[in-house]
Amino acid sequence: MPDAAGPLRVGAGLPRGHDVSSHQKRIDWAAARAKGARFAYIKATESTGYRNPYFSGQYTGARKAGLIRGAYHFALPDRSSGARQAAYFVRHGGDWRADGWTLPPALDIEYNPYDAQHKCYGLGRKRMVRWIRSFSDEIKRETGRRPVIYTTAQWWRLCTGNSRAFSSSHALWIARHGTSRPGALPGGWRYWTFWQYGTKGRLPGDQNLFNGPLSRLRVLARGR
Repeated sequence: MPDAAGPLRVGAGLPRGHDVSSHQKRIDWAAARAKGARFAYIKATESTGYRNPYFSGQYTGARKAGLIRGAYHFALPDRSSGARQAAYFVRHGGDWRADGWTLPPALDIEYNPYDAQHKCYGLGRKRMVRWIRSFSDEIKRETGRRPVIYTTAQWWRLCTGNSRAFSSSHALWIARHGTSRPGALPGGWRYWTFWQYGTKGRLPGDQNLFNGPLSRLRVLARGR
């Protein structure tokens, strides 16, 4: 994150949070909260063959430090169906409970990190939309919640044809770095719920904001 768009100039007054994975390993969650963290998303799974080995400690540690936290799944749509990956995610950390501390499960769907020639994982736009719908339907069936969708505006346009199929029922977690605002949103979304605005900052991992007061974040966690 460039200094020109540092944390003091982005989202003043909005609740701050971060997302982490195995790269951050063991995190001092109390220190993160002291630096302003109020929520966190923690990577649980990828496809149907990877589990974050630090997930349990990260997830429980965030809660003990007083952070509202949730789990996310990194999608690999070329490996297996959306429903199968969703079921794997729920079994290994992606469940939800209405305790006021658990955010809805999140789907991280973005450029293919393993094959730059197949940014959309070899799926056409209609097939990609069906894959996301399959994942969402299984999450809803197992947890009672629709997943938050993490993506970029460019990827969503390229790989789903800017589908508007999810904007009315799924919260948007938009990724756009190095700017003072998230910019034009994809797929018919009228507002963002989370914004990942940088990969470095005062908190471990990626830097995020919630688009509303802390009281609304608690409402999102409770599911009503």
